[in-house]
Amino acid sequence: MTDVFARLESFGDRFRLQRGLAPGEDWIGCDRLLDPWSDELAQVLDAERRASGQVSDHATALTVMAVYAGTVTAAAVLAWAVEGAVIDMRPHNVAIRLSPHHGFEAVGLREPTVAKAPVETLVAWVLDDHLLPLAQAMRIRTRAGLRQLYGGVAHGCAAAFCIASRRGGDVDELERAYRTFLAAASGGLDHLGTVIRLRERDREGLFYLRNTCCLYYTSAEKVKCSSCCLDTVDDRVTNYRRLLADGVVPH
Repeated sequence: MTDVFARLESFGDRFRLQRGLAPGEDWIGCDRLLDPWSDELAQVLDAERRASGQVSDHATALTVMAVYAGTVTAAAVLAWAVEGAVIDMRPHNVAIRLSPHHGFEAVGLREPTVAKAPVETLVAWVLDDHLLPLAQAMRIRTRAGLRQLYGGVAHGCAAAFCIASRRGGDVDELERAYRTFLAAASGGLDHLGTVIRLRERDREGLFYLRNTCCLYYTSAEKVKCSSCCLDTVDDRVTNYRRLLADGVVPH
């Protein structure tokens, strides 16, 4: 079990999971976020709106959904992809700490439970029990479009495979794992974006092309994600090739 968490951390801070949560550290239980009218969900949305300077509730929800799927549960997706292990990241076992900046300060597990399990268990725990119900809750609270919210889920899950492929992961292994995950996934994620494989000189990696927008460009930062569907596929591929040649790992 310890080796799984160490392997995750080798891919970067995004995949670090705290264990043994101490009281008094302002942890928010992720199961509370599934209630669309909970104070905890309001805190998460308000923190992101203040941090990024978003213009509306629904734009804030779309931004939160993408970064949540790409950070909070991404470790479970990557652990399955590289170790065949499923971390229990069902909402009752996960907690987050808010950040004054875009994203989250920390992600923690109440019980660091890891099981050797098939992709169907990963999909059940991460998608069916966690991310998709969270998207539904944010839909009710903010009226953000469900397809766009699910697009954030799809993007965040794909990010685990793509980022790892450019930080020392086996590209063949990660590409196969992504195809297996996508085939088993619920929520119609296969229609919301595409993972492509690119090579520039001696560097190779996986990249995601979104079909939906998280509206982060409407924030105070006024920047588009590298996978933004508002750019043409050709423009995104050109930019990805440049980043790959330079060894940059975009969000």
